[in-house]
Amino acid sequence: MNVLLDTTVASSAAMGELGARLAGVLRGGDLVVLTGPLGAGKTTMTRGLGAALGARGQVSSPTFVLARTHPTTAGPDLVHVDAYRLSDPVELDDLDLDWDAAIVVVEWGRGMVDGISDSVLDVEISRPTGAGEAPGATGPGDAPGTEDTDPDDVPDEPRRVVVTGTGPRWDGVAL
Repeated sequence: MNVLLDTTVASSAAMGELGARLAGVLRGGDLVVLTGPLGAGKTTMTRGLGAALGARGQVSSPTFVLARTHPTTAGPDLVHVDAYRLSDPVELDDLDLDWDAAIVVVEWGRGMVDGISDSVLDVEISRPTGAGEAPGATGPGDAPGTEDTDPDDVPDEPRRVVVTGTGPRWDGVAL
């Protein structure tokens, strides 16, 4: 395990820029796992990554369709997966994704992608406790009027991002 980056990201624009920076080191067959609470910036980072790769189509959260494939102008397809609603790794395997040729980004993928690849880029995004929640809320969507709020529509505030590479693919890679 190799910590490639440990940084504070000041805004959603900066989160997108970090995604674009990651795109510069990714290639077909790479598996990226994004972990963080609702509103942390996982989809925002993926949008930046997709923009840098020249992904076609809107890169948005695939929560309800589970996975979207975006052909790119830069080479391999970008496959964006949301494993939030999956109960076990078998369901992820049932999606029949192109793990070997595409750049696969899996939101909520920790514990779901074990054994798929010997090399994984793990991105942990954290934000201040209570960030993006209405006063008095105990969790996302708990305050009146927040039920239909887009999880990415939270205040622009700093997040800590730790990028860790596991496996031979990430040995010696610098961000």
